[in-house]
Amino acid sequence: MLRKLRIILATVFLAGITLLFLDFTGTIHCLTSWMAKIQFLPAVLALNVVVIVFLILLTLICGRIYCSVICPLGIIQDIIAWFGKKAKKNRYAYSAAKNWLRYGMLAVFVAALVAGASSIVSLLAPYSAFGRIASNLLAPVYGWCNNLLAWGAEQADSLAFYRTEVSTGGTLMVAVAAVTLVLLFILAWRNGRTYCNTICPVGTVLGFLSRWSWLKPVIDTSKCVNCRLCERNCKSACINTAEHSIDYSRCVACMDCINKCHSGAISYKHCAKPAAKKEAAGKEENVDNGRRAFMTTAAALTATAALKAQKQKVDGGLAVIEDKKIPERKRHIVPAGALSAKNLAQHCTSCQLCVSACPNDVLRPSTDLMRLMQPEMSYERGYCRPECTRCSNVCPTGAIRPITVEDKTAIQIGRAVWIKKNCLPAIDGTACNNCAHHCPTGAIQMVPSDPENEDSPKIPAINEAKCIGCGACENLCPSRPYSAIYVEGFERHGEI
Repeated sequence: MLRKLRIILATVFLAGITLLFLDFTGTIHCLTSWMAKIQFLPAVLALNVVVIVFLILLTLICGRIYCSVICPLGIIQDIIAWFGKKAKKNRYAYSAAKNWLRYGMLAVFVAALVAGASSIVSLLAPYSAFGRIASNLLAPVYGWCNNLLAWGAEQADSLAFYRTEVSTGGTLMVAVAAVTLVLLFILAWRNGRTYCNTICPVGTVLGFLSRWSWLKPVIDTSKCVNCRLCERNCKSACINTAEHSIDYSRCVACMDCINKCHSGAISYKHCAKPAAKKEAAGKEENVDNGRRAFMTTAAALTATAALKAQKQKVDGGLAVIEDKKIPERKRHIVPAGALSAKNLAQHCTSCQLCVSACPNDVLRPSTDLMRLMQPEMSYERGYCRPECTRCSNVCPTGAIRPITVEDKTAIQIGRAVWIKKNCLPAIDGTACNNCAHHCPTGAIQMVPSDPENEDSPKIPAINEAKCIGCGACENLCPSRPYSAIYVEGFERHGEI
């Protein structure tokens, strides 16, 4: 019964979070965005005390339920492991915990957080890894299928489906997501939860806490017949049948052992842990070392709110679209609600949920090594519409704070810059007012190129006090290959 309940809850969470990355209509986010916000690392980076306390209490009461029910990457591993067991039954065996590797990876992760090495953080964070798989691999396939259905509907004169822009995020992002998925598949197929118990920093932290969980699988030695079915079906390799012990730091409370035990020797309950005491006596030194390592890294983890700002490098952009090249910006542009480039770098886990949710295809993952896979804005495919706040509504970490439409129309994320040598009216006298006509704030006015001649070709004049950096002027400028007007980002956002 417990196992079935876990599977049902895990299915709901996996479906809900996956749909967040696949939904291009914006309707699903209203229902399931909270599932992303209760992920462990996003909650820590967002300083969401309520969620953090809830997850800690959940672990102290029920063990690592988070890893088998809430974490999407953990659920994927369970699915892969299930298919692996179909190919070969009773394939697992007990193995000693590799604490040096677990705590070593945690130390690297914490050091990367403190140093602001966002690329390392995003590679190790489980939710970020799932986000890249969903947004760079699943979302494009989902979009192509939708467009195929839209084409079929068009042939039948139906409006049941409509075409949508499909973006893969670039070759690098697809490669990173594919490598992550392949690595995850190999480890889960062969050894079940190896990734969770050796690489994942969240699994290590929760595993340390789960040693003292109130409820846990307990072996009744009086009923155990030493058939080893529990051990051979434990994908965490944490059941030692010979000693009738369970390593609770690696147990993810999947209940598979309870389901496989024919003698009813394993039950999920609270106990006084006499066996645990015996185990601790034999492994006192190892436990102490693990505790010492955890406390050291946990102390460093508390410093993540004070991350140092990283120097921002110029990003030349992604692929050329319709012969229009990306301008070289001195500062990259971050979404309204991010407050500043520093705040985004401190809190972003590179899950790319905002990239998937952007309806205007403005957000995309950065290829800059200092900000690898974190979102940045570019206006070759569209511009940031003042009435859209989707990215701020879906961000689970606080990297992009929730804002209203009224707030967004008053936030300056950048300023428009005019390039005379690229402007058609300035070059050959061609009449053009695209930038002024489409500016939503009226920050651009067309004025005579010759102040003394009212009939001279009119060129744009920018009122920087009104410009919010939405990029409508840059996107709709007809000049090629470079726009005659582009947006330069602000390090810290201002207000009109």
